[in-house]
Amino acid sequence: MEHFNLLTTNVIAADNYVAFTFFIGTMAMMAASVFFFFELGNTSKDWRTSVLVSGIITFIAAVHYYYMRGYNLETNGQSPVFFRYVDWLLTVPLMCVEFYLITKKAGAKVGLLWKLILASVIMLVTGYWGEAVARNQAAFWGLVSGAAYFWIVWMVWKGEVAQLSKASSPAVQKAIDSLLKFVVIGWGIYPLGYLVGTADGQWYEFCKNWNLNMDIIYNIGDAVNKIGFGLVVYALSRSED
Repeated sequence: MEHFNLLTTNVIAADNYVAFTFFIGTMAMMAASVFFFFELGNTSKDWRTSVLVSGIITFIAAVHYYYMRGYNLETNGQSPVFFRYVDWLLTVPLMCVEFYLITKKAGAKVGLLWKLILASVIMLVTGYWGEAVARNQAAFWGLVSGAAYFWIVWMVWKGEVAQLSKASSPAVQKAIDSLLKFVVIGWGIYPLGYLVGTADGQWYEFCKNWNLNMDIIYNIGDAVNKIGFGLVVYALSRSED
């Protein structure tokens, strides 16, 4: 793997929108982390761990975004695929912990947590394989990754998580409803990025003509899911005060 200066001072060109979104992502993730950590003392005991996990997720992402910005600039615009998936392998399971902490209030057992983590790891490993290792089989590995994603959607929409929601308090039902929206809409951004990043043939020409960029799509998805869902958890923690 090519080495580069982590503390790069390369200037971001005015038309380098990819590097700019990495820069904005770094600042936004770090600001969110500071906010979540400082608000821990003002958070009720029942929600404190959830807010803490939100801060850890955005802090990990901030470090990786700083690193990915440097990589993008030092390599003349190459996509930091490897570092992106390292970030996801740390933060997505932590998001599953967030999901579990919410459903735990409705009576979920720890077995649900491990199911969600296993599905998320399958989703990420197969996605990386199709995007970075076996590009000629990107459609197949994308399908496997998508199957794991849709299993998580089903669990929240109709499966175990949905069943727990029916027997829970209005506040927990509201939290699980927010969880469903993020899994369906927020996480649904990532498959689009995968399709753009592995495009070939006429689809590649379409993406190129419309200036669709995988990294920009992924960066938007991260902001929506990591910062957005953390703020939803924070708001829910205040709704029970």
